[in-house]
Amino acid sequence: MKSRYLMPALTAASLASALLWAPQASAVGGGGTNDTGGKADDKGNVSAYASATHSQIKVRQVKGPTSGKRGNVAPANTNWKPPACWYEPVFTPAGLKEFVDKTDGNGDVGIHESWFGKDLWTKHYDEGNPETNFDDENSTAEGYKNYNIGKGGYFWRSVAPDDSDPESWDCGRIMFWEPERQVPKIPHAPTPETLAGYAYNQVKVPETEIELKPEGKSTVNLPTWIWLDKGTFQDVTVRAELPNTNLWAETTAKPVALHLEPGTEDADTFPASGECKINDDGSIGTPYKKGDADRTPPCGIEYLRATSGAPYQLKASITWQISWEGTGGAKGDLPDGTFETTQDMDVQEIQSINR
Repeated sequence: MKSRYLMPALTAASLASALLWAPQASAVGGGGTNDTGGKADDKGNVSAYASATHSQIKVRQVKGPTSGKRGNVAPANTNWKPPACWYEPVFTPAGLKEFVDKTDGNGDVGIHESWFGKDLWTKHYDEGNPETNFDDENSTAEGYKNYNIGKGGYFWRSVAPDDSDPESWDCGRIMFWEPERQVPKIPHAPTPETLAGYAYNQVKVPETEIELKPEGKSTVNLPTWIWLDKGTFQDVTVRAELPNTNLWAETTAKPVALHLEPGTEDADTFPASGECKINDDGSIGTPYKKGDADRTPPCGIEYLRATSGAPYQLKASITWQISWEGTGGAKGDLPDGTFETTQDMDVQEIQSINR
């Protein structure tokens, strides 16, 4: 396995005009992006201002609430993370030639390799000179004649949302051509699961705002009922598509449980696990009604000691089950996500209560 910080072997021309480990400094780097990826024109060419750290994957929400307070879920499995790098189509043959002519050959040819100077680009993509791929095999990239103009297809380039991630070095090929509507059969080529993992961090779910009875203050040794009305939480689905391929994926977050942490060891939760399951109608727990004073709530909390000065911090978090489906019937699961909110709980101690 190569060292992740080993400088790639360069040709004599490369030594004069290539700058490595500096994609952010590229003339192609910088602005020109939005929240869902780099911009592309109607011919499929990536914007001249999009660097190899900006994906073209387009993400939009297709199901679930789009208003109110919302936020991103956090993976319950802290060892999981979305894909570190993959390849995407960025230029048509004519588009690559136009880019080289307009920028004088200054830009990212890969995640960790930028070429400065038109000579290097024209020798490889116009005159057919081979170059060296900066990948595990240190393999040779065959050259192209006249940018493959007339052959259609697209030139693909590696992309990494975070180029400081050591695993982003695993996508080490320099920009290469692939026939139209074909996905390259190489390691780290994009898949529906790649898109689903990319979309994971863009799933926005409603904040956890629980109903309490009694409101305002709880009382020592008397249960506080907690519930969420039906319809408060709905499935949220986002769709991710990679332009100029047939790749798509829909990632769905489904609420499955409410978890309670009372903020002190001097408390009991109902149920004892603190996990309140979501009912068939989408509600959580049962609303308090007159006459329930002597009952144990299906979802709730009972404080055993009053607060003194600072309130307890009640944490309420919804667990969201994440699944995906995509191109060709592919489907699978991603780690559960959680979204947590905290609220103050003042607890009083009195001798008797009339209810």
